[in-house]
Amino acid sequence: MKRKKSLILISVVSWLISLLIAYIILIKDSEILYAVIGIVISLSSAVLAFFQIFPLFHKTYYKGQLSGENVESIGLAGLRQISIPIVLVQKNGEIFWYNDMFYSVFLGKKSPKVKSLEELLHLDFSALQKNQELILEFEDSSYRVNGDTFQENGLDLVAVQFMEVTELMQLQSDYEDSKPCVLLLVIDGYDDVLQYSKESEKAQVSAEVERVLETFMTGTNGILRKIDNDMFYAVMETRYLHNIMQDKFKILDDSRKILVNGRIHITFSIGVGFGAVSLEESEKYARQSLDMALGRGGDQAAVKTENGFIFFGGVSKGVEKKSKTKIRSVAQALQELIENSDQVFLMGHRFGDLDAIGSACGLAGAIHMMHKDSYIVVNQKNCLAMQLIEKMKNCELPPKFIEPEKAIEQVTENSLLIIVDTHNKDILESIDLYKACKYVAVIDHHRKNVNFIEDAVIFHHEPYASSASEMVTEIIQYFRLDEEILSPYADALLAGITLDTKNFVMRTGVRTFEAAAYLRKVGADTVQVKSLFSSTISMYQLRSQIIAHAEIYRTNAISAVKFQNSDTKVLAAQAADELLGIQGVEASFVLFLEQNNVVGISARSLGNVNVQLIMEKLGGGGHQTMAATQIPNITIQEAKEKLLLVLEDKEDNNES
Repeated sequence: MKRKKSLILISVVSWLISLLIAYIILIKDSEILYAVIGIVISLSSAVLAFFQIFPLFHKTYYKGQLSGENVESIGLAGLRQISIPIVLVQKNGEIFWYNDMFYSVFLGKKSPKVKSLEELLHLDFSALQKNQELILEFEDSSYRVNGDTFQENGLDLVAVQFMEVTELMQLQSDYEDSKPCVLLLVIDGYDDVLQYSKESEKAQVSAEVERVLETFMTGTNGILRKIDNDMFYAVMETRYLHNIMQDKFKILDDSRKILVNGRIHITFSIGVGFGAVSLEESEKYARQSLDMALGRGGDQAAVKTENGFIFFGGVSKGVEKKSKTKIRSVAQALQELIENSDQVFLMGHRFGDLDAIGSACGLAGAIHMMHKDSYIVVNQKNCLAMQLIEKMKNCELPPKFIEPEKAIEQVTENSLLIIVDTHNKDILESIDLYKACKYVAVIDHHRKNVNFIEDAVIFHHEPYASSASEMVTEIIQYFRLDEEILSPYADALLAGITLDTKNFVMRTGVRTFEAAAYLRKVGADTVQVKSLFSSTISMYQLRSQIIAHAEIYRTNAISAVKFQNSDTKVLAAQAADELLGIQGVEASFVLFLEQNNVVGISARSLGNVNVQLIMEKLGGGGHQTMAATQIPNITIQEAKEKLLLVLEDKEDNNES
């Protein structure tokens, strides 16, 4: 720096001296001196100019040097020593280069046998190529992984860096686990179960229930409060709920060991809400879950999360309620709706069976007595109860059957739609008609499905009932009518009950026989009902083929239908019913091919196996003893393999 200043000073002095000499020369007029002075002045000016411009030139020169090979080697050496694991990966996923930290964290002392990053760390490399952020769990540590794509020397590379976030993830996990969740626990059918018990027996049952609940809450640091004889309220941290879910709500099994009068088991329905932003929202989730658990027949836990419901249990039959107070209030409300509407549409599920069509016919007969127009909406091309429809068309005062398209055209602002034998939006005979009607009522007995109709004015749902026809029979008894329904309508209702109870064998209760007795009293003819179940000789032979080709897997009978015709769905259901008559068979499954590469499965059980849970795992649903599903884009063999996997998983987990 001193040398630089000295050179500048000498240049300035030389330049000034040169100017002075130039002035003298001007007086003396010497050419030699002109030349000498010119050279001196030029050199002095050049030196001054150099020291003015040099700093800029100096910076530019070294900036150019830093972007060349020297800085690349310096930068690569720096990346090799940096404390964050970094790896360069080629477009095909092969590892191109990695730094020392990546080697020490993920590779150890030996080089990997695998060359691919996906094989080494099981990362979604395609997501990294799209600059998506991933979380990697590796040997008790968590890493936030980012990828950045670039090109170098004709190579497409992805620079992947791993930022350790173990402490942050642990804090987040602790925060989520510390959130409070709400549980509502209800004893199923408490009043009916203990209706005829002595006070001492009630006290004993109550003590055993509270003991089971105390065991359930042990180790949770939560609180439990009894808010009614049959309802309890619990609050605990989410971390303890995870343990309870892993144990599959063991309280459901423990409560079944409590007996009333030595024969009736105590069961719980549990609604759980967690993952909410507040306690208020958690309680709301818990109540929705409890409604779902009760709607599916009780004896189960339903957990409501942001992503939907998770179910546990559900192996017992629903407890039949003996009180008809609710039926009376539903009947009065429904009659008011009918009387205030200008027309009533009655609709069931697609491929309507005797229960769906029979319950609709029964309601149509009652509405006719109220002098209101009613229409049974059914696609007759895909109906499984055409014998009943033809019989009803030929009776004295036949109901009006209408196709869904025409029904939609007739809908008015004051139309009422009554949906029977289903509450699932996805399987309605006509979703468009449901959307077009402002007023909707639902009458159904199937266990509650997640995709249920939420906007119904009346939602009458009784999962313990044998059939929708039984429920309709109870309702019309409380209608204010001038006279009883006609015998053909009673036949239709009795046919629906007969179908769903398998001739009064399955899922029958006291109220089932009371409903049948009422229908018999108003003129139902059992011989006429029996004729609705008759079939042709060809159908009988095909059904026999299905049964003959059945295979036994543990306690399950499985048969796959190789042929396809218009009656396959009916034959599959009938064959599934008959397969239950085989000794040692507790559940039956018949697979058949529908249109457009869709495989249907009809499932039946004697009650010990909940076929609803099995069908739900395959995308379907139904009831505990009768369920079904449809699997698209699959062969019968592939569908059978899927079913076997579900059955095997059920057996391994000791599920019913």
